[in-house]
Amino acid sequence: MTAPSVVVLDYGFGNVRSAVRALERVGAQVELTADRDAAMAADGLVVPGVGAFSAVMAGLRGVRGDWIVERRLAGGLPVLGICVGMQVMFDEGVEHGEHAEGLAQWPGVVERLDAPVVPHMGWNTVDAPVGSRLFAGIEDERFYFVHSYAAQTFTLGTDEPSDTRFHPPLVTWSDHGGRFVAAVENGPLAATQFHPEKSGDAGAQLLTNWLGTLR
Repeated sequence: MTAPSVVVLDYGFGNVRSAVRALERVGAQVELTADRDAAMAADGLVVPGVGAFSAVMAGLRGVRGDWIVERRLAGGLPVLGICVGMQVMFDEGVEHGEHAEGLAQWPGVVERLDAPVVPHMGWNTVDAPVGSRLFAGIEDERFYFVHSYAAQTFTLGTDEPSDTRFHPPLVTWSDHGGRFVAAVENGPLAATQFHPEKSGDAGAQLLTNWLGTLR
C-alpha cells in the first residue's frame, strides 16, 4: 500500500517541523505547504497551532486556511487539529478579555483554565470514550500538554434526538484544575489539545491510529 499523503498547513504559526517529522516517522508522506490545491488533494490535513487564538486565526485567514478546512470537512475529507489548531475549531476564544471568532465547527468558547498553576505544562492522563479510534490501544497512556486555555464544555450532540443515523462526537477529557476537552473525534474532524508529536510512543501511536482512518 502507498503511504497516505498528509499536508501540514503552513500558515506561519505552530510547531510545524516537529509535526512533520512525527508524521513521517509513522509512515505518512508529508508536505508542509499552504497551497490550497495540495491541501485539498491530500488524504489528510493537519492544522497545528501554538500561541494566541486570535493570532492563529489571523494566520489561517491569511492563507485561506478557514476556507480549506471548511471545504475539506464539507467533502468528508479528514482534518486533524493540534493544540490551538484544535481550539480554533470552536466558535470563539477569549484571551485577556478579548473575543476572537473561531472556525465554528463546534459550539463553545475557549477560555483560560481555572487552575492554581497555569500554563498546564507536562504529562497528563486522559479519559477516552468507548469506541475511540484515536486512542485505540493507548487509552491509559499519558500525553504532553502545553496550554493555558481550553474548551471546558462540549455541547454538540448532547441534545440530539434518539436517531441511529446520528453519531455524536466522541469527546476525550483531561483535568487540570477542572475538566477540559483533551480531544474530539467528530466524523472527518479530529483534534487534540495535547501535542501528539511531543508525546513519545503514545503520541506516535495516536498519529498512526489517525493515519489508519484516512483511507
